[in-house]
Amino acid sequence: MPQSFALPIDDVLDEIASTLSQSNRLVLAAPPGAGKTTKVPLHLLNSDWLGDQKIIMLEPRRIAARRAAERMASMLGEKVGETIGVRSRLDTRIGPKTRIEVVTEGVFTNLVTRDPELTGIGAVLFDEFHERSIDADLGLGMARQTQLYLNEDLRILVMSATLDTGRVTESLDAPLVQSEGRAFPVDTRYLGRTQDRLEDQMARAIRKAISAETGSILAFLPGAGEINRTAERLSDLSEDITICPLYGALSPKEQDDAIRPAPDGQRKIVLATDIAESSLTIEGVRIVVDAGFARVPVYSPGSLGASLATIKASIANVDQRRGRAGRTEPGVCYRLWHEEENRGLPKAPQPEILNTDLTSALLQLAEWGDANIFDLPLLDYPPRGHVNAARSALSALEFLDDDTQQLKDLGRKAARLPVHPRLASLILHAENEGERALGAQLAALFSEQGLGGRSIDLADRFASFQRDTSRRANSLKEQARKWAGTKSPPSGDPAILLARAWPDRITRVRPNDAKRYQLAGGGGARLPDQSQLEGTDWLIICETGGQSGNEPIIRLAERLDERTARRVLKEAEHDFADYDAKAGTVRARRQKTLGEIVLSETPLAKPDKLTVSKAVMRAVEADGLQILPGFSGLTEHLSRLSFYYSAFPDAAPEGSISLEDQLKALETTLGEWLEPEIENHGLSALERGALKRTLEHRLDWNEKQALDQNTPLHWTAPSGRKVSIDYTDEKAPLISLRVQDVYGLTQHPMICSGRIPLTLSLLSPAQRPVAITKDLPGFWQGGYSDMRKDMKGRYPKHNWPEDPASASPPPPRKPR
Repeated sequence: MPQSFALPIDDVLDEIASTLSQSNRLVLAAPPGAGKTTKVPLHLLNSDWLGDQKIIMLEPRRIAARRAAERMASMLGEKVGETIGVRSRLDTRIGPKTRIEVVTEGVFTNLVTRDPELTGIGAVLFDEFHERSIDADLGLGMARQTQLYLNEDLRILVMSATLDTGRVTESLDAPLVQSEGRAFPVDTRYLGRTQDRLEDQMARAIRKAISAETGSILAFLPGAGEINRTAERLSDLSEDITICPLYGALSPKEQDDAIRPAPDGQRKIVLATDIAESSLTIEGVRIVVDAGFARVPVYSPGSLGASLATIKASIANVDQRRGRAGRTEPGVCYRLWHEEENRGLPKAPQPEILNTDLTSALLQLAEWGDANIFDLPLLDYPPRGHVNAARSALSALEFLDDDTQQLKDLGRKAARLPVHPRLASLILHAENEGERALGAQLAALFSEQGLGGRSIDLADRFASFQRDTSRRANSLKEQARKWAGTKSPPSGDPAILLARAWPDRITRVRPNDAKRYQLAGGGGARLPDQSQLEGTDWLIICETGGQSGNEPIIRLAERLDERTARRVLKEAEHDFADYDAKAGTVRARRQKTLGEIVLSETPLAKPDKLTVSKAVMRAVEADGLQILPGFSGLTEHLSRLSFYYSAFPDAAPEGSISLEDQLKALETTLGEWLEPEIENHGLSALERGALKRTLEHRLDWNEKQALDQNTPLHWTAPSGRKVSIDYTDEKAPLISLRVQDVYGLTQHPMICSGRIPLTLSLLSPAQRPVAITKDLPGFWQGGYSDMRKDMKGRYPKHNWPEDPASASPPPPRKPR
C-alpha cells in the first residue's frame, strides 16, 4: 500500500476510478495542492479495466515529471525505475516492472508517432493541461484519434488546476469530476508600479515582506536575467535567509535545492519563473511576491522563428501564483501593480498552438501518417498562415514532398531525432562523419538552455560546451553521438554547416551601421550594444531574443566569410523599384543579390512598365489604395455605387456594399483590375480620372446605364450652372451651390426616378453655407425670409428677391 497522507483529492478518487470504468474519457478539475498529480495515477493502478497495462502521465516540464515520479516512488517505498518510471530527453529511468511512466509532453507525441495504437497502455493522463502547450494539445488530439480508430479501450484523463471545463468536456464529450481542494485565505496587497527597473522593485518588495511577515517567500519574475539581477540586489541579507533561483535551464540539483524546505530556524527566498506556478510544490512558502509578467514566445511566419516577449500575466496565471501562498496556512501575496490594472489583464493565457512555429508539429504528424493538422480533433486550430509557413520550411529542408505532402526519406530520419527540424538538418545535410558529429553537437547545444555560457559568439560558446564535463553536458554529448550514428570526433566548419541548413539566416552588415544586419531571407536583425561581433561583415544567426524597433536582437551567431555565403546562395540579378507616393514617381535600379541581401545596385533611367507595376503593387499592398493620386476619384465612384445599391437593393451584388468593404474588396483583387492597367498604361493609370474610369469599365452596359440614369454625376441648376453631386453620405446625396442659382425653382430636385431628394447646401456669395434643406419650396416659404434679411445687409449688391420661387436666376458666369 502506498505510504501517504490525506489530501483533498482523496474525496473523489473512487469517483474518478468508477467513472473511467464506464467512460473512456474524463475531465478532472482540481486546484493546485489537491494531490492529483501523485494520488490519481497510483489509485488507478488497482482498476480492473487497467489489467496489467501501463499508465502514461504527461507533465509540461522535465522538473515536474522528475519530481512527480520521485514523489510517487517514495510513497511506494521504492526508487524511480521500479513501479514508477520517468522518461524525458535527458532522464530515462524505466524498468521491467514499471506500471506508471511520467513523461514530458514532447516524449508522448514521439511515443504515439512510433506506436499509433499505444500498445500496452491502458490510460493516458494529461496533467496541468490548463497550460495548453502545443505538445499537450497535439498529444491529446493524437490520443483521441487512437482511441477513436485503433484502441477504443484506451482511457484519456485530462487533469487541470484552472480550466474552461465546459469547453473541454464538451469537446471531449466527457464527464467532469471536480475536487474542491483546500486553500487557506491569502491577503492580497497591491504595491503599484514605478519607473524603476523590475529587479529593483522586486528587491524592495521582498525586503518589505521579510520585515513584515514570517515564513519563506516565492517570487515570480519573467526570466533568468531578472532572477539573477534580483538575487544580486538581495545578496546582503542576513545569513539565516537562503536565496534560490528556479528556472528551466538550471541543473536538477539546483532545482531540487530551490524546492527543498528551508532548514529549521531559516527562511528561504525562491526567485522563480512561471515554472513554479502549478506543477511544483515548494514547502514552507506562505508569502508570494508577483511581478505580474510572463515571458512567452511570439512567432510570425517569415521571421527567424519565435522570439521571447515579456507580457502581462493573465488573471488565471496571477491567481494561481497567489494560491501558492495559501497551501498550508494563511498567507500573503504582494503584487507589483495597481489593483485597477486587473481589469485590463487577459482572462487566460493564449494557447501556444495559436502563436508558435509549427514545423516540428507538422513533421511529427507527417511521420504519424497525416500531415494535415486540421484533421486532428483539437480544441483550437492554428492560423493557416503558420501552417503554410511550416510546410514551406519542411519543403525547403528537403523533408516534405511539395506535391504529395508526404515525408521524404530524409524527413523520416528527421522525425526520429528529438530536436527541431532545423537542428536535425545540421546532422542530415552533413557531407561526412566528422561534419555529422559536428552537426549533432551543435544541435545538442542549441536545444538545451544554459550550456556553453552566454557569449554571443558561437565559437566561444561551442568551445565552452566541449570543455564542460558536468553530468548534464556529458549526457547531452552522448546523446549527440547517438544522433550522429558515429564515434568520429566533430570536424569541419560550423559556418558551412549552418549556412547549408539555414540559408535564410545568412546576414551581411548594413552600410553605415555596424550593429544592423540584412538577412538573406528578408528583413533585418541587429546586435546588442557592445557586442564582440559588431562590424563583422557576414554572420549566420543561430538565436534571437527580444526586439529593437521592428528588428529581432541577435543573441547567438557564427562568423561567416563571403565566399561561403556565395557557395550556399546563388547570386541573382534583377530590376527593382520603389513607388514614391508623394512624388508620384518610381525609383528603379538593377540589383545584384544573394537572397534578399543586396550586393550592388545601379540606377535605371527608364524602368519598364512591368517593373513599375510591381513597385506600385507592393506599395499599395503595404499602405493601401489611399496612397494613389487618383484615390479621391476612386472613392467618389464607390460612394456613388454604394448609394445606388442602397437605393436599388435588387441590383446590389452579394456581400456588403459599404464604402469601407468595397475598398477592402478592391485591395484583395488588385491583380484583377489595377495591375493590368499599370502594365498597359504605366503611371498615368493612377491619375484621378483614369482610376475612376477603370472601375467604371468593370460595370456592364446595362449597369452603367442604370447607374447614370438614377444617380447622375451632375445636376443642372435653373441658372444653367452644372453642379457635381456628392454621394459620400449614402443616405443624403449633396449638392452645394449659391442661393441665386436656384431662384425660380418651385420643385425640390430629386434623383432615382423622383424617389430621393437631393440635399441642397445653399451658399452665400462668399461660398459659405447659409442653409441646408431637403424641401426647397418649404424653405422659400419659411427660413428664406430670415436669411434674406441677413444676406441683404451683408451683400447689398446681390439680388435678394422677396419671392425667390418666381424670381429669375442670374445668367451663368462667363469663364475668365
